[in-house]
Amino acid sequence: MKKIDEKKRILVAVIIFSVLILGSLGISSVSSDDSPRMVSFEPYDYHTYQEMTELLQNLALNHSDIMSLSSIGRTYQGRDIWMVKLSDNVTQEEEEPGVLFMGAHHGNEKPSFEVCIYFIEYMIENYGNSSLGEVREVFDNTQIYVVPMVNPDGVEAETRKNAAPNHGPFGKSKEITSYGVNLNRNYDDLWFLYYILPVQYGLFFTMEDSSFNYRGPRPFSENETQAIKEFADSHNISASISYHTYGEIIFFPWMHSTQPTRDEALYLSIGENISEMNHYYLYAGETHLIPRFGGTLGSSENWLYREHGIIAFLIELGTQHVPTNSETIQNLCQTHSRINLYMCQRALTIESEKQRAHL
Repeated sequence: MKKIDEKKRILVAVIIFSVLILGSLGISSVSSDDSPRMVSFEPYDYHTYQEMTELLQNLALNHSDIMSLSSIGRTYQGRDIWMVKLSDNVTQEEEEPGVLFMGAHHGNEKPSFEVCIYFIEYMIENYGNSSLGEVREVFDNTQIYVVPMVNPDGVEAETRKNAAPNHGPFGKSKEITSYGVNLNRNYDDLWFLYYILPVQYGLFFTMEDSSFNYRGPRPFSENETQAIKEFADSHNISASISYHTYGEIIFFPWMHSTQPTRDEALYLSIGENISEMNHYYLYAGETHLIPRFGGTLGSSENWLYREHGIIAFLIELGTQHVPTNSETIQNLCQTHSRINLYMCQRALTIESEKQRAHL
């Protein structure tokens, strides 16, 4: 009997110990509304291009009154560059400020497109939510455009650049010498500075076609950047955010110098509010990360602002190119959906703020 009792005591102790361990991990074997949330130890499952395409097509079909889906171009490998529009009059071009969100200029920066996909779902799901009246407000008063994957070929290959074949630094070789262009160096913004100050702007790293920062043989040489250019040229866009990873940094023009923009006060006002929400560092004024002669030429935010006066930001998400922790991705998506919503709200007054500042 003593041996049996001893075994029972050991068994009970093991059970109690197991319950305590499971409880500390937030795992419960009891199914009830009050039970703790199950903790997932599985890595985050990022959307593939095909999965995203099917999701967006289904959303557009089921919510055709407030969402439309169109292709604004095709990549070298033939993938559509999908553009989502969110609006209360989604089939019309209204005299309302437009807001543009972009992800995956660099294909290996996966959180950048997940944030955009999540935002689309967030807006649609909360359109009729009376407790989130600001969602309805921006639907009714702005036109929201989202390009989750600017570079779908790069996303599928999990590479920084796109998939276009290169024919040498200036595109003159008869043979294919390498593959891929860094799309966020391919916009037509101050390309001549590379030749005036080649050392400061790292001409070798952007001109050599095998480099991960190769900017292409000429501005807008790539299907993807041409698609964004044609869209921006033909739509009334007031504000934009382009998402990248990583660094927890908020950038705005000019990036190639410490010279302030004409709308510096507006940039600082919006940037500081974004920083309050995501706790990222805002590089601005004398604290620019980039010295006076150095930095990124040919980036989307610089071109959008210089060419069209769009108040454009670049946000480097998180602390990794491709984090695998599900909670990390969820937090990025939730936080930046609120930031996107704020950007849409701010777009309602951006043009009037600019006009007052320029008087």
